[in-house]
Amino acid sequence: MSKRELGRSGIQVPLLTFGGNVFGWTIDQAASFNLLDALLDHNLNFIDTADVYSGWVEGNKGGESETIIGNWLKKTGKRDQIILATKVGKPMGEGKVGLSPRYIKEAVEASLKRLQTDYIDLYQSHDDDADTPLAESLAAFDALIKEGKVRAIGASNYSAPRLAEALKVSKENGLARNETLQPQYNLYDRKVYEEALEKVVTDNGLGVINFYGLAAGFLTGKYRTKADASKSKRGENVVARCLNERGLKVLEGLDQVAEKHGAQPGQVALAWQIARPSITSPIVSATSLQQLNELAQAATLKLDDADIRTLNDASAW
Repeated sequence: MSKRELGRSGIQVPLLTFGGNVFGWTIDQAASFNLLDALLDHNLNFIDTADVYSGWVEGNKGGESETIIGNWLKKTGKRDQIILATKVGKPMGEGKVGLSPRYIKEAVEASLKRLQTDYIDLYQSHDDDADTPLAESLAAFDALIKEGKVRAIGASNYSAPRLAEALKVSKENGLARNETLQPQYNLYDRKVYEEALEKVVTDNGLGVINFYGLAAGFLTGKYRTKADASKSKRGENVVARCLNERGLKVLEGLDQVAEKHGAQPGQVALAWQIARPSITSPIVSATSLQQLNELAQAATLKLDDADIRTLNDASAW
């Protein structure tokens, strides 16, 4: 499979990133292990998680996804075969939130312990922290890189002005810079990224590993009527947000291109993202081997200029 570099980090990743938010949420450890094994079979060795995953589940407290990945690494001994990304900053309990140097240092040790590894390939700020000066946070991340605990850093959920400011601070202070951005981006959610973030990314040579690549399943064509909301736990929210005139146009465009290529709408939606020059590796999740097998094919689906125009027009904002 083709590889792309994460910004200027020197880290090469496949055209799709696997989202580890499902581990400890919609699938248990045994099913997670099966998926992790299958990911390597597909040469999809880039796994993105976060310390807070999956703390929203009743009975969980956060750290479940990292723990499952760590248990798999211990069992298989395949740490050198995967590129591992995680995040810090979202609430993990009293006093455990944000990007203060003290908390970054505490949080990375907790993540390393759960992951049962001595380094993280990509360590990301899960949210911007307006209460901590960027120079302080970036100095803390820079120290982790110099200590060998982190290879590269990235930002998630940053606005274009704050991302640009963070890059400026890194340059002025001789600190490690964010090599990646993790924004929400897909055929339905285009405006925020394309309006401002994309220019910052391309001007500075950042890698982009966008989340919600399938718009929570909407772009697979799974939700076409209000009755389809019952198909999953998040179905009601997906239908309420996306099942409208524009959403139906997007599905029509996907259906048209999918029929042309003998592919599935979800595969086409991901192939459209992969074809965009500023996108490095869209994040996608699966909860079964069948889903994973289907999604993996998106990495080899080549869309032509006419396909891109069809999809761009259908999803115009």
